[in-house]
Amino acid sequence: MSQVHVHTTINGDTTEFLCEADEPLLDVLRDRLGLTGAKEGCGTGDCGACSVMIDDRLVCSCLVLGAEAEGRKIETIEGMADGEKLHPLQQKFLDHAALQCGICTPGFLVAAKALLDHNPDPTETEVRYWLAGNLCRCTGYDKIVRAVMDTAAEMRGA
Repeated sequence: MSQVHVHTTINGDTTEFLCEADEPLLDVLRDRLGLTGAKEGCGTGDCGACSVMIDDRLVCSCLVLGAEAEGRKIETIEGMADGEKLHPLQQKFLDHAALQCGICTPGFLVAAKALLDHNPDPTETEVRYWLAGNLCRCTGYDKIVRAVMDTAAEMRGA
């Protein structure tokens, strides 16, 4: 199969890579670029473990081709922290013990960030709805929802 040369921006950095025309973005991120935060939980877009943002839209990177990243802005879990300083969501996930095995955590964090970027004052129902595409088999969802709600309040200064 022929390779495609892609120019994109990932976590604020201009990046270029070669990928197969039918290669999923998830595989490009993990195998070609060393960004291993997004996980493959299902490969069918059902679990949310591979969530990234493309042009400020939440997507499952297992369902997007690497070639579709051409000219786009991609944000992954690796871009959330500011150097050593955790993003407020990351800190609240720790504070609320809203993680266990870590397979789903990056996807939940990216999805929660997408929500708070879109709606800085969500209701609990909105948080649960927004995160419905992310599955967790370890922690349940209450701690995750509380972490997102607490982060939203903190970021608003409430």
